[in-house]
Amino acid sequence: MQRYPMTVGGAEALRIELDRLKNVDRPRITAAIAEARAHGDLKENAEYHAAREQQSFAEGRVKDIEAKLSNVQIIDISKMTNNGKVIFGATVDIENVNTGELKTYQIVGEDEANIKLGKISSGSPIARGLIGKEEGDSVVITTPSGQIEYEISEVRYV
Repeated sequence: MQRYPMTVGGAEALRIELDRLKNVDRPRITAAIAEARAHGDLKENAEYHAAREQQSFAEGRVKDIEAKLSNVQIIDISKMTNNGKVIFGATVDIENVNTGELKTYQIVGEDEANIKLGKISSGSPIARGLIGKEEGDSVVITTPSGQIEYEISEVRYV
């Protein structure tokens, strides 16, 4: 059985999405299907087919979320003692040694990753290169654009 590591916030976001799918989207889609059926011939009814496609997507997502939540391993980083080591859930400030560019990332589970919000998957090349390192360490990360050297400025457990 595969365990899915997830932060507290990530698990809560999945629970909220699951609740929305079950209590808002399902009834809306069911009503749309019923309305489309009332229009008659289902073979040429685009509204019916679109609603059934939405239903299929929503039900698939419900099953996916339920499976992940049943196998989730919630990691609450805020309750751990910060020893300066990069671990799952940590927020890390890194500096590009060549350009001086500063970046901040939180290492999260696959479902929580959102690069625009500074959340990277623990399986990403940057996260894999950072995990296990400590504040002050230099690390060389292999990216699609080549190797980049970063220095870990700060590690926060928030």
